[in-house]
Amino acid sequence: MEIPSFNQLIEQSIIKNWDLDALTDYKGATLQYHDVARKIEKLHIMFENSGVVKGDKIALCGRNSANWATAFLATLTYGAVAVPILHEFTPDQVHNIVNHSEAKLLFVGDVVATTIDPSKMPLLEGIIYIPDYSLVISRTDKLTYAREHLNEMYGHKFPKYFRKEHVSYYTEQSPDELALINYTSGTTGFSKGVMIPYRALWSNYEFAMTVIGRDHIKPGANTLSILPMAHMYGMAFEFIFEFLHGCHIFYLTRVPSPAIIAQAFSDIRPAIIIAVPLVIEKIIKKKVFPKIQNNRMRLLLNMPVISKKVKEKICEQVVNAFGGNFYEVIIGGAAFNQEVEQFLKSIDFPYTVGYGATECAPIICYHDWKNFATGSCGRAALNMEVKIDSPNPANIPGEILARGTNVMLGYYKNDEATAETLDKDGWYHTGDLGTMDYDGNVFIKGRSKNMLLGASGQNIYPEEIEDKLNSMAMVVESVVVQRNEKLVALIFPDYDEAKSMGLSNDDLLKIMEQNRVEINQTLPAYCKITAIELREEEFAKTPKKSIKRFLYT
Repeated sequence: MEIPSFNQLIEQSIIKNWDLDALTDYKGATLQYHDVARKIEKLHIMFENSGVVKGDKIALCGRNSANWATAFLATLTYGAVAVPILHEFTPDQVHNIVNHSEAKLLFVGDVVATTIDPSKMPLLEGIIYIPDYSLVISRTDKLTYAREHLNEMYGHKFPKYFRKEHVSYYTEQSPDELALINYTSGTTGFSKGVMIPYRALWSNYEFAMTVIGRDHIKPGANTLSILPMAHMYGMAFEFIFEFLHGCHIFYLTRVPSPAIIAQAFSDIRPAIIIAVPLVIEKIIKKKVFPKIQNNRMRLLLNMPVISKKVKEKICEQVVNAFGGNFYEVIIGGAAFNQEVEQFLKSIDFPYTVGYGATECAPIICYHDWKNFATGSCGRAALNMEVKIDSPNPANIPGEILARGTNVMLGYYKNDEATAETLDKDGWYHTGDLGTMDYDGNVFIKGRSKNMLLGASGQNIYPEEIEDKLNSMAMVVESVVVQRNEKLVALIFPDYDEAKSMGLSNDDLLKIMEQNRVEINQTLPAYCKITAIELREEEFAKTPKKSIKRFLYT
């Protein structure tokens, strides 16, 4: 397979889309593609004159913004290795990642700048403030000089003005060259640095172009970035694909509440929506369910003659809640609540569920919404092979294995973890369990490391029980744990709803007991819940919004 230079694709997009809008901070300033090019050029001058060489690591930690995206592009096109860090990480985690990756420079956002401790990152030569690229700290005279004389040097290099023909970027030497190191959210409590080569970035872009870019999204289209760019899912499908395709990307810059997201959808009317289940579930549960869960609607939905029309009307409302202008909603990153999924399917809503991992930058499985099998997460994506490690993949769950152009080089400075995850034939062992039907659709059955063993050796997948629980009365979220071979459900109830209905804690406990009796009627004996415990606050989550199970087991 002939793999083109990824950095040349960045160069070509900037030249081709020179006068189009590129990056906008929602309710703030817009950069056009030529503005991005000019900023990249200035950052390159700063890197060069402060002694950054090809292959040096440059870390970025801050909320999504146009300047974050530009600093990332500048890092790659200079030939340095980017280390994106989730801004939700604690200061200690940030220090650890900066030190472990041996980053030379660190770009920080406004909040992160105030929480980190530079003295705990002795290898850094400088910290750069993302909003205006000023120096928070400089530990070398070269860097201080380069930043102070930046405009002068820039003027000297481009005495007339900066034009398309000046755009010329570093070309990677091989598709296997390291582009970035992405530290996993690490639900096990320990992050690993995933080494992502240029070929994986290109392959994920080529996949997105093939499935949606060429037929459904035109250059110049609006898109909305909700997921953190420091996470591969947001990076690949809310930033890189759109930027290389000439789209106009809007960043929500602040913590996106459901109200802000809903407002942004109607203002921006994005051409594609990439989301984690949590965002979709919140909008459906708060905005849509209350309207249709009354007796009149239930009655209409049960009348075959009328229900089709009613469903079309409901679908139209749901589509409008997301801006009314998108080809499809792609959901990934965590398990999808089955009640919400069945509802979306029943009204013919254009959604699909994908499956990926940081180690595959990220896509492994996907299928277009028109042919998507409910409950699955699609089929092997372009340039990827997927198999189930099981004697009978259609019926007996086994570990999901993936191989192809998207797969990482390994974990940075961790040969042991690499050897456990990548086998000699190039298969990446996902640690997830699934089945695959005869059409190649993959169904996830849980993470192998979350699997519990029943008293007689039965496999219990807590996620499947939690998914049912999460659809029951007054349940916001749950974690099922095992204590002395008995299953206990930890539940965070809907306290807001309880308060508005004047329910006491005792009432909540009675409702939960009723839920327990009901759910047990649907579960095999070895999966039955023996007790329910209420929690005062939400469960702690990784930046990808999956619950940190290890804290509760």
